[in-house]
Amino acid sequence: MFWESVKIALDALVSNKLRSILTMLGIIIGVGAVIAMVSIGMGVRDKVQTSIASLGSNLIIVTPGAASSSGVRQAAGTNTTLTLKDAQAMAREVSGIGAVAPSVGKQYQLVAGNMNWTTSVQGTTPEYMEVRNLNVQSGSFITNEDVDTRNRVAVIGSTVASNLFDNLNPVGQKVRIGNAPFTVIGVLESKGQSAGGQDQDDMVIIPLTTAQERMMGITYVQTISVQAANAEVVNDVQDGITSLLRSRHGITGDKADDFTVRNLASVMATAQETTATITMLLGSIAAISLLVGGIGIMNIMLVSVTERTREIGIRKALGARYANILMQFLIEAVVIGVIGGAIGIAVGVGGSYVISSFAGWNTVITPMPILVSFGFSVGIGLFFGLYPARKAALLNPIDALRYE
Repeated sequence: MFWESVKIALDALVSNKLRSILTMLGIIIGVGAVIAMVSIGMGVRDKVQTSIASLGSNLIIVTPGAASSSGVRQAAGTNTTLTLKDAQAMAREVSGIGAVAPSVGKQYQLVAGNMNWTTSVQGTTPEYMEVRNLNVQSGSFITNEDVDTRNRVAVIGSTVASNLFDNLNPVGQKVRIGNAPFTVIGVLESKGQSAGGQDQDDMVIIPLTTAQERMMGITYVQTISVQAANAEVVNDVQDGITSLLRSRHGITGDKADDFTVRNLASVMATAQETTATITMLLGSIAAISLLVGGIGIMNIMLVSVTERTREIGIRKALGARYANILMQFLIEAVVIGVIGGAIGIAVGVGGSYVISSFAGWNTVITPMPILVSFGFSVGIGLFFGLYPARKAALLNPIDALRYE
């Protein structure tokens, strides 16, 4: 009886092709819109996560606190209390740390031949490459020997390389940073823009001691980047760094810290929560089309019941029971939902690829929204088909046979 009812349902749909297509249109649009909108939201989430991860894995940032003068607190980072020895103590005494990279930074004008460019120059140690997930495209990175001997060597980003050297290989070329001559020893692989829109390739890296003593004339560091060994120990490492620095800086009791320790886990969690909300909102708006499609199914099934009243009466007169008629019309409604959902999946997946190709938006297609939207299309067919099916099943066979 089940497969016979499916066959009857398909015959009814084929005999009224235009009406069937128009009925399915709401389901097709709804399913397609849900898949496309969710894929856009998932793409945004992945892009944000990739941008945050590009800053460094399991990253903890230690910065100076705000200096205070005559009771007036200045801007964050104005203290000069962090030193290279603090960074070395962290690497030596705090368990769970993978790498530590102290750094200082300042904007300088670079000159190479008749070309010039203004960018951020970072003085740091070799561990900076590991902590910040950097890779060298050509040449080499700075070494501990460069830091110990205060060498005037530089590793440049791809943006700097293209603006100063065009198509020329930068490795081995001379560049003037401020008034000091440097030799380019390497070019970094491109990392693109960060989540905040900052060009991560527009930078120059030089040895920390060279930046401190030969360029800036300072003894402190502005930032200490710490890489935890794994994600599970990030909070423990953060607590360990805080305790160590309070002890080294002589901070006791309720006295405020003269430094700030932050990790990117909270940033990642906030970004994930925000993008998940956006994805849910987009999917919910698109799902309204599914409800409209369900109303269309109910409408067309009521019309079908009216058109087939004599058929229903004949079936009942020949012995069809309430359950037989109910199942027949329910199956017809579900078949509409199944076919509409299947076509909607194709439309949604295809639409996602079109959006990605022409609009340049990152889209991610996963099985979950496909399965959920298809399940909803079937459920909506069943739910909105129930009332017309019951109306058909309760029809009096005598009245049905008298119907003209």
